[in-house]
Amino acid sequence: MRFLFVISFLCCFNMFSQEDIVAAEYYKNGDFEKALLSYKKLYNKSPNNNTYLLQLVKSLQQLEKYQEAETLLLEQISRVNYPPLLIELGYNYQLQNNIIQAETYYENALKTIDQNPNFVFVVGKAFEDRSLLDQAITAYEKAMVLKPDLNFNVQLARIYGDQGNVEKMFESYLNFVELNDSYINTIKRAFSEFISENSDNKNNVLLKRILLKKIQTDQNLLWNEMLSWLFVQQKDYNKAFTQEKAMFFRQPESLDRIEELAHIALADKAYQVALDIFTYLTETAQDLDTKLKAYYNLIEIKTQLATKEEYNSILSEYKAIFDTYGTHTKTLFIQISYAHFLAFYKHEPNQAVSVLKQSLELPLNSFQEAGVKLELGDVLVLQEKFNEALIYYTQVQRNLKNSTLSQEARYKVAKTSYYKGDFKWAESQLKILKSSTSQLIANDALDLMLLITDNKYEDSTQTALKLYAKADLMAFQNQTDNAIELLDEILTNHKGKTIEDQALFKQAQLFEKNQEYHRAEANYQAIITNFSDDILADDAYFFLAELYRKKLNQPEKAQELYEKIVFNYQDSIYFVDARNNFRSLRGDAIN
Repeated sequence: MRFLFVISFLCCFNMFSQEDIVAAEYYKNGDFEKALLSYKKLYNKSPNNNTYLLQLVKSLQQLEKYQEAETLLLEQISRVNYPPLLIELGYNYQLQNNIIQAETYYENALKTIDQNPNFVFVVGKAFEDRSLLDQAITAYEKAMVLKPDLNFNVQLARIYGDQGNVEKMFESYLNFVELNDSYINTIKRAFSEFISENSDNKNNVLLKRILLKKIQTDQNLLWNEMLSWLFVQQKDYNKAFTQEKAMFFRQPESLDRIEELAHIALADKAYQVALDIFTYLTETAQDLDTKLKAYYNLIEIKTQLATKEEYNSILSEYKAIFDTYGTHTKTLFIQISYAHFLAFYKHEPNQAVSVLKQSLELPLNSFQEAGVKLELGDVLVLQEKFNEALIYYTQVQRNLKNSTLSQEARYKVAKTSYYKGDFKWAESQLKILKSSTSQLIANDALDLMLLITDNKYEDSTQTALKLYAKADLMAFQNQTDNAIELLDEILTNHKGKTIEDQALFKQAQLFEKNQEYHRAEANYQAIITNFSDDILADDAYFFLAELYRKKLNQPEKAQELYEKIVFNYQDSIYFVDARNNFRSLRGDAIN
């Protein structure tokens, strides 16, 4: 008997669910006559179900049957104490332009909160659902006064945002996060829709003023964190650093946030600020790992910015680090950096090989050993000792199967084979790497494979491709001027061939490295003009836009090019960056 009851109940429940879905679908599709009939059936079967009643009323209102809706609502109000019915009745009068009567019922609904503050949950939502935002604000504020443990600041912030009252929205979100600091990242995401990278933007100025006022009256470090975040969005990294130092001074628990800020500044090529922050970390950090990572980043930035005349000074800095901290496993990543500097900047590859082979004698784990061997392979490629380099790359590939390092090693095997002119073997390795779990390696592999595939059949001797590979190797060897000259030879003697746009693009990148920005501009323009349907068109648009924005101070031209990518190259890997940069230049809020 009990089993039959359960089966019967489940069948009835399933039937109701199906009818409910059908009625909702009719309403959603604007078929209000059918929705009305469906909701009438559902309501007649469940006269105490206020959800069905309200949907029935909404269907009647869509058909302008206001009197019938009013009768239903009054009848239900006489039987059930459910405040949203009062709001719906008021809204029914509002639809008939009877605003006085509507306001009366809205007030009656708000009075129910005085009787029971918990009614605010249904009252506030009902007002919001009908876009009665001022009344919803009143409901939430009233409830919080009557019952202080209630917190509707998120709802209020959302409403203020919808109304365009940005100041009150900021204040409500901040009031909420003050009591619920675990939601700080959620609040930051909400704020990012209203601020921009422009520090003079009125919303940025407003938020900064609110936060500064809170910092002056309240010692909560949360406000410093929010202000630091705002400065980062504006790329005011120095000001963000000031806030982070203030927080660390008052609560010296961890330098992680300051370290993260240094990397953000570095990624945005704000080198001087990054140098200042990493210097602070070397002076402040107590644990060796943080200190050594800071020294490593400092010396890497200095190397990137240095002239040849300053290389000896950098060499002295490496030696000072090793004199102070030794050459053991904890400084291994600095030893690898040192070998790279010797080989690629000081042009002392034999000494670099010696340093790396000494590092291999340390008690290394398999991943540390792989890191050393990958760099050793690179130095051997620099010396054009390709076969020896391939041995080290292959060892890493075999010893750490399926790891990212193994995939990187396979890519280096392919690239080395390509430098040698062994295009067939390189292509076979690159085909495997197209599905690499590392998106960066997969993209690089695909680009190189397409270069080889597109050009290997056009000339049986593969003369142009071999010249290009040689220029590519020279670029890797830091022989930038020689690489540019060789690419000129390709552009002169192989004009009209498939490789022409690749040579133009590679040369443009090298011009940028030499700070010959107008020559780079000319190459990118040539690709856009003559190869607009080819695979490098979106690359040319993006890099030329970046050149205009960052180096040539022509933001209007940059904006036009970003827009081209947004509308014409939606599948481009640069699409997201182009869209964000386009919106930023147009003055949109950060999203």
